[in-house]
Amino acid sequence: MNTTANTTPPGPPPPAAPGAAPRGAAAPAPGGPRRRLAAFLHRHAPLRLSLLLSAPMLWLGVAYLGALAAMFISALWRTDTFTGDLVRELTWANFQELLTAEVYRTIALRSVGVAAAVTLIDLVVAFPMAFAMAKLASPRAQRWLVIAVLTPLWASYLVKAYAWRVLLSADGLLGWGYGLTATIITLSYLWLPYMILPIYAGLERLPNSLLEAAGDLGARGWRTFRTVVWPLTFPAVVAGSIFTFSLSLGDYITVKIVGGRSQLIGNVVYDNIGAANNLPFAAAVATVPVLIMLAYLAAVRRTGALENL
Repeated sequence: MNTTANTTPPGPPPPAAPGAAPRGAAAPAPGGPRRRLAAFLHRHAPLRLSLLLSAPMLWLGVAYLGALAAMFISALWRTDTFTGDLVRELTWANFQELLTAEVYRTIALRSVGVAAAVTLIDLVVAFPMAFAMAKLASPRAQRWLVIAVLTPLWASYLVKAYAWRVLLSADGLLGWGYGLTATIITLSYLWLPYMILPIYAGLERLPNSLLEAAGDLGARGWRTFRTVVWPLTFPAVVAGSIFTFSLSLGDYITVKIVGGRSQLIGNVVYDNIGAANNLPFAAAVATVPVLIMLAYLAAVRRTGALENL
């Protein structure tokens, strides 16, 4: 018996769903425009970096460098000695007075000496504390010790400075009196956390295996510190010293509170802004710590410590 197959001609394709790509068209890349933008930024890494840094660099240029530029320009003006008015005429008279008057050279050298002494004291105190926190304390104790180091920063600057004024006064617990020694002690206490934390971070990155290897090779404590610990933590020491040195160099409040009759750079700037009403000369004096810090950073950079931070 012959049977004929019942064949039905193919009909038209079903219509595409709403929003779907038409047949034969290339499917869009997964993720859409957002993914294409990410791929573009990945291929152009310098552009991505410039976009990320544009806002911070703009703020740095306007708020910081702009303020420094305004200060340098103000230092080239002068104040009329008769009327006290500000005369916007460019002159080097303020800088000439700074260079020729012996009293300002003495104050500058004294300020550098105080900042160096504070930095050295903080380093001597901070290094053993940071080493104990990073290498001897348990992980749980480390967290509590970091909190203990940070706790003084929660208190007011003036409260801590006046507390030392009470301690150092003639009738106080220590009774050492006021002066440069009191200034150095107070500043050392105020800026000590800024030295402890960078050194602690540097020591925490130091592998314990290096210390163990030095001990296995017969190196004693001092030689291990000199040949292993100190070279690897020196960048962290530099980071801490930048904080303590710069903060001490420009401080004037502590000197007013416990410094007695001592004068530092910050006091000269403050007195010329307030009592003397000589803004151009105050701006000229304020350039001194800026130049000192630039020289300090240049000297540190030659050691290569900044590249290892």
